[in-house]
Amino acid sequence: MTNSQPAAARGGAGRTILLCFLATLCEGIDLQTAGVAAAGIRQQFHPDSQLLSYFFSASTVGLFIGAIIGGRLADRIGRKGVLVASIVIFGVFSLATPLAWDIASLTWARLLTGLGLGGALPNLVSLGSENAPLNRRSASVAMIYSGTPLGGAIASLVSLFTTATQWSWIFIVGGVVPLIVAPIIGIWLQESRAFSRLKSQADARGGGGVFEFLQEGRAGRTLLLWVSFFLALLTLYLLLNWLPTLLASSGFGKSQVGIAMFGFNFGGFLSALYIGSHLETRLRHRGVILAFVGMPLLLLVLAQGAKLAALLALVTAVLGVAVLAAQAILYSYAPLCYPTRMRGTGVGFAVAMGRIGSIVGPLLGGLLVGSGRSPSAVLTGLLPIVCVGSLCAIILAWRQPPLQPD
Repeated sequence: MTNSQPAAARGGAGRTILLCFLATLCEGIDLQTAGVAAAGIRQQFHPDSQLLSYFFSASTVGLFIGAIIGGRLADRIGRKGVLVASIVIFGVFSLATPLAWDIASLTWARLLTGLGLGGALPNLVSLGSENAPLNRRSASVAMIYSGTPLGGAIASLVSLFTTATQWSWIFIVGGVVPLIVAPIIGIWLQESRAFSRLKSQADARGGGGVFEFLQEGRAGRTLLLWVSFFLALLTLYLLLNWLPTLLASSGFGKSQVGIAMFGFNFGGFLSALYIGSHLETRLRHRGVILAFVGMPLLLLVLAQGAKLAALLALVTAVLGVAVLAAQAILYSYAPLCYPTRMRGTGVGFAVAMGRIGSIVGPLLGGLLVGSGRSPSAVLTGLLPIVCVGSLCAIILAWRQPPLQPD
């Protein structure tokens, strides 16, 4: 092997990380839009808590379907083409969202946006893992994932400079940016090297059905991954969608809530970058412990209802550090659990399990809020869920180490 080959490989990996980071940045903006726009949507359409929960969950229903379809297509026709098509889909339907005439049409627009978001995620994770050097695969995926909370932080900033009646602007930003990014990715992104090698050796028809994940020693690893994804995303999406409302109900003003949510997302962005740089070092287990033990502790602190805005922003930011670092860890583990022939499908199903959690999360939030519980009681009610999810993730890290990819 010549010296130019490793340099070219490193250059290709860096380009993949950058372009996939841009895609997750777009996803992060869109995933935050529903929570940011909720106040304006309530003013214009007057939905009750249950209808608002359906609106919050619609995107994640689409994500669930899109993740399974996108993962399967990735193993059959390749990662890059499915990724570009998915980005275009969620960009177009995000732009269409402000044209909705009632809460039902808004909900359908969000569901169709979610189809594109779901199709993109398994391909982003697979590309980041497969185009990276073997000893940097977890770090590459974590760095790519860090675009998601940064996009959420951008969405929170947009909310600070718009009024509730201008809620449509967040969806316009969430639609225009991916439609700019999609052709850039189409031109510059390299197809997965591992998939290309597999396709050149034989007909790449993709992995088998769901039961293949339970074969050849993958059963325990797959089940732990699914439970961890389900509970982690249930927690994340309940917080993303309902935390602004809960904080406002506790007496905090719009700017204070916006700053707190910016801190939640920006703290998550920094933690995903940091945790990614240590996932292949001896500090890996320490990072896992800090993330998954820190979540319930910080949630308990936030539930006590700090009344000082500065302390609120700090606690919310550190909670974002823990919650989104946990997401980065799970996304970086997922592609290492499966061989190339079924990686897109395997990651797609893991993401889909998480999306079931992200569907349940906003609905659970709506149920708790609609039952008259205080914001503190809603957050405290999350603690058992967070503890079980953290335990499963820690067991996955210690007792079921990921397989080395082929």
